[in-house]
Amino acid sequence: MMFPWLSVQKLVSDKKIQKLTDFETKKSVHINLKKRTHSEFRKTLLDHSLSMQEVFERFAFLVGEQDQRVLDIVMEAKNIKRSRALEKLNQDEVDDLYDAISHVDPFSGEF
Repeated sequence: MMFPWLSVQKLVSDKKIQKLTDFETKKSVHINLKKRTHSEFRKTLLDHSLSMQEVFERFAFLVGEQDQRVLDIVMEAKNIKRSRALEKLNQDEVDDLYDAISHVDPFSGEF
């Protein structure tokens, strides 16, 4: 090769193009997991030589493809969220009821 620096310039240029392409075509996601969830998830993936990125990418792709297996997981998560919200509402109602009762004087005759 007569001018080896040309291939280096092309490599640098290709990397810049790839970074720009990635920036334009990829989205970044940040999530918080409980420590135990994270460690068990990571351990399982390492056992299969997979990264979290690979698994999340696949899961997101399958959601977009309307794959019934992952839609079932999405519905399960929705139901868990709904149940937690109802439990919280029910606890708030109980707290409100006890609060209301605590303000009632049974000897005053006023209710």
